Amino acid sequence: MPVFPAHDGTRLACHESGEGAPLICLPGGPMRASAYLGDLGGLSAHRRLVRLDLRGTGASQPPRDPATYRCDRLVGDIEALREHLGLERVDLLAHCAGANLAALYASRFPERVGRLALITPSVVAVGITVTADVRLATARLRADEPWYPQAYAALEDVVAGRATDVRWEAIAPFLHGRWDDAARALEAADAEEKNPEAAAVYGAEGAYGTEATRAALGRLSAPVLVLAGECDLNSPPPAMAEYAGLFPHGDLAVLPGAGHFPWLDDPARFVAATAGFLR
Repeated sequence: MPVFPAHDGTRLACHESGEGAPLICLPGGPMRASAYLGDLGGLSAHRRLVRLDLRGTGASQPPRDPATYRCDRLVGDIEALREHLGLERVDLLAHCAGANLAALYASRFPERVGRLALITPSVVAVGITVTADVRLATARLRADEPWYPQAYAALEDVVAGRATDVRWEAIAPFLHGRWDDAARALEAADAEEKNPEAAAVYGAEGAYGTEATRAALGRLSAPVLVLAGECDLNSPPPAMAEYAGLFPHGDLAVLPGAGHFPWLDDPARFVAATAGFLR
């Protein structure tokens, strides 16, 4: 397990698997250890995956200053990893909240980005709004599932501003193409793998600079893939199409029947789409 220093001296860890050109992989959560990404459905057969544990998560050291958990202040950690790998440019893959970090890195260091794959990305950093109607319509695609009535009722409460921890837990099946043992295990591991202190700081005021970020991404010359799951309640396809449209060279791929973790829902299609883009 390679360990390297961030620019402030914090010791960061990354996990490597597979062979070939390196692909830096940024986890979501926010601030969840990268273990849940696994080998990304077999993508390690095509690229050397370099999964970064963000500071204070997984095997990476907590920083002396908790304010450095803020997303924009983590950008330097990606640059430190690039330097550690000895690369002029890096290919990046980011999932969910990790896409906010990838977007900020690409806006600050556009010349360092080779290709950028955003997997069911969070839209917070780029100021895209996902309406309640879009989320509800996406959820109704699952109306034939046995868990649907209870989960949909909970979702109606959440989008109406009546969210509770119990209601959030009840809508978890909507994030998965299949609500099976693997999906339940991934959800159960979230609490153990996430740093709640860091997550609370990640999106703090001033983290994103949305207008400047959008403007910078609008000038990005690198190819970008935005990959969506057809049934993903968190990152529904209409919002993902809008995200892809921010980039001069942005493409959208929608995986049928997949949710927020498409490498689990349909590994073969996920790997074919992602590896094809990265080639």
